[in-house]
Amino acid sequence: MSEPKLKAKLFVHAAIRRCGMEAIPIMVVRKGDEDAGTIVVKVNRAGRMAEIYTQARDAAGRLGWLKATGPDPVPDEKAEAYIARARDVDYDLWVLEVDSLDGRVPFIDHIVGK
Repeated sequence: MSEPKLKAKLFVHAAIRRCGMEAIPIMVVRKGDEDAGTIVVKVNRAGRMAEIYTQARDAAGRLGWLKATGPDPVPDEKAEAYIARARDVDYDLWVLEVDSLDGRVPFIDHIVGK
């Protein structure tokens, strides 16, 4: 059985707080459904590169994060194109942007498919 999922707005507020505690810049680029919106995280890296994480469940049903753009950072344009396609499919989508040159994001702790 899968674990319950936090309401999207509550998760976003907690993510902002965790990043703030570690002085990592984060911004809500798009607000989605407050209760059940899916969350996409764009991590801005050095050299106009980025990584995209989407929420996913592992084989055991635990909620985690999937690197949607693959194992390595991609050019910013490719990351933005992924987000645009995701917005077209899911109107309730939340988009968070985190500036982290080393790729560390304090609230992304369980990577699915790693």
